[in-house]
Amino acid sequence: MSWQPTATMDALARRAQMIQQVRAFFAARSVLEVDVPVIGRATVTDLNLDSLCVTHAVRSAGSTLSGYLQTSPEFFMKRLLAAGSGDIYYLGKAFRADESGRIHNPEFTMLEWYRCGMDDRALSDEVVSLCRAIQPSVDVAVTEYGAVFEQHTGLNPHTCSTEALAAYARVHLGVDWLEEPRSLWLDLLFTHCIEPHLGDGLVVIRDFPACQCALARVVPDETGVPVARRFEVYWNRVELANGYWELVDAQEQNARFMQDNTARVAQGKPEIALDNDFLAALEAGLPACAGVALGIDRLLMCALGCSYIGEVMSFHGTSQSD
Repeated sequence: MSWQPTATMDALARRAQMIQQVRAFFAARSVLEVDVPVIGRATVTDLNLDSLCVTHAVRSAGSTLSGYLQTSPEFFMKRLLAAGSGDIYYLGKAFRADESGRIHNPEFTMLEWYRCGMDDRALSDEVVSLCRAIQPSVDVAVTEYGAVFEQHTGLNPHTCSTEALAAYARVHLGVDWLEEPRSLWLDLLFTHCIEPHLGDGLVVIRDFPACQCALARVVPDETGVPVARRFEVYWNRVELANGYWELVDAQEQNARFMQDNTARVAQGKPEIALDNDFLAALEAGLPACAGVALGIDRLLMCALGCSYIGEVMSFHGTSQSD
């Protein structure tokens, strides 16, 4: 394996330029840049995310401390919001275990921001504005999760049975698992049956099934069906950003964390201790806001027309000789 960078010097120069553009974008909107810890005592409970654990000895105290490299700065940033920060953004490193490949690296650069008083609709418009600041000619399409899911599978993801989702996966993907949660079937079908057929340019997908609410509010749509007010943004079929009209109810958030842990145990994953500082911040009062996380490496990859994330990173994890 080569010791040399995986990106060209031209790509790294474009990366530096793009990061300057991002900071200028937020400076023009009076959004404050914040720096938060990348190691925390707690981490996310999300079934689909795994954190990297770190331990270190404190020799003077004769003890060992452990924590997690953060999968996103979300909990720390929401504590700042609850403390009265106003609009904020973070541009820095995030970490996820078991993620490596063409568009993944365990260590990556994340842009995450929160806008007080906005909902998911307004924030998704701002994500599009940011992308167009990077590449003004990019096309944009907006659709609802239910519409695009039904277009490609014939199933209404909000109302069809879990058994119907499993049956579709069995026929079209050859999957024959048992007793899996509804959210897993939706993720599986969306990844394999919808994502490959999304159009070129930016595609904004809104109003997810309620079971995929994560940290988003759940409200009825115009037909009365409960939907999670979150969105995802794809660029040429690469998932770029994931945003929420943020849940501000501490009790509801605590209940969702508990549900996550139940699902993790059922999947053979370790239970995660809840972030009580984050929950206390919610109890103190998180302002009404929307938030989004966007992969900077993927943004540059899409803007430059690259097919491999290592082409825009100085060193990609899987390129190391060990």
